[in-house]
Amino acid sequence: MWARYWGPAVAALQLLPRRFLAVWAPRRLRPSPGPPAASRARARRDLTPGLWRRGQGRPGHGARRLLAALAGVFVWEERRIQEEELRRSAEEMKRTREMVSFFPSGSEERPEPVMPACSEPTWELVMDKKHFKLWRRPIEGNHLYQYRVFGTYTDVTPRQFFNVQLDTEYRKKWDSLVIKLDVIERDVTTGSEVVHWVTHFPYPMYSRDYVYVRRYNVDKENNLMVLVSRAVEHPSIPEDPKYVRVQTYESQMVIRPHKTFDENGFDYLLTYSDNPQTMFPRYCVSWMVSSGMPDFLEKLHAATLKAKRMEIEVRDYISARPAESSGSESKASLPNAEHKPEGTRSPAQLGYA
Repeated sequence: MWARYWGPAVAALQLLPRRFLAVWAPRRLRPSPGPPAASRARARRDLTPGLWRRGQGRPGHGARRLLAALAGVFVWEERRIQEEELRRSAEEMKRTREMVSFFPSGSEERPEPVMPACSEPTWELVMDKKHFKLWRRPIEGNHLYQYRVFGTYTDVTPRQFFNVQLDTEYRKKWDSLVIKLDVIERDVTTGSEVVHWVTHFPYPMYSRDYVYVRRYNVDKENNLMVLVSRAVEHPSIPEDPKYVRVQTYESQMVIRPHKTFDENGFDYLLTYSDNPQTMFPRYCVSWMVSSGMPDFLEKLHAATLKAKRMEIEVRDYISARPAESSGSESKASLPNAEHKPEGTRSPAQLGYA
């Protein structure tokens, strides 16, 4: 993943039962939990946090995962982003662009961007602006939604926008919500990276941290750029009691230039879902995310414009081959772009990877 001031949402917290607010209260104010009533087997699993989950999965893989976890090794073979995931994301962009061309903004009809299979929930259009459309659909099995944004920018190049989104060092300068953002490990075979990201959440909620793998592909033949990310576990990044670990997260960004990678103008498609583990009602979470996504994208756009106008050096991911990603990244020397102190940070902003 986007920032938004949510005054009404914060005010709504006061209307929630006290038992809901306990999960957001500052840690020093929370009562100490009583002794767990877990079984002996559960207690054994708690002694080795994360190892039990890593040992589960397809037959024949459990022992290897458990050994890898004990040895502190990340198993790329099972966790890297696959070619099929990149291909599916590119196909979604093609279908969405075709649909949008038939139903321009302001049309009274409200089509779904993709015709889902009979067993899948349909997409609901929740925001329709001239250069921006936002849909959502429920995720089966829980109270959350998956979101999809289709939009257009005409004043920056696809290369600039794509590079700014990928450059972790530059994001530390333009995104005041970032607490920590580091590339932990790289796969020289595909260029996939494991990223650890810690971000502020609105007061009084805890900050969240994400560990995710990401992979990008630049298809010059078909004039597409694709970035796919999803949550993983990494043995060198155990859960920190200061933060809430987000275990479920997926994101796909596809960019299609109007002309070339280096001329202004492109369409983008962003599909996103995660479970931030709050106890807000479903409608409240949906409102926060659907409001925050446009703001995050505009922050990303503004950071791209700033880099362009001030000639800030940003790593060029399009020119670099996957194996070169392990090299040092360019540093952006952005004047007066220090992180805001926590006291000046807005209490109603959300960040997205």
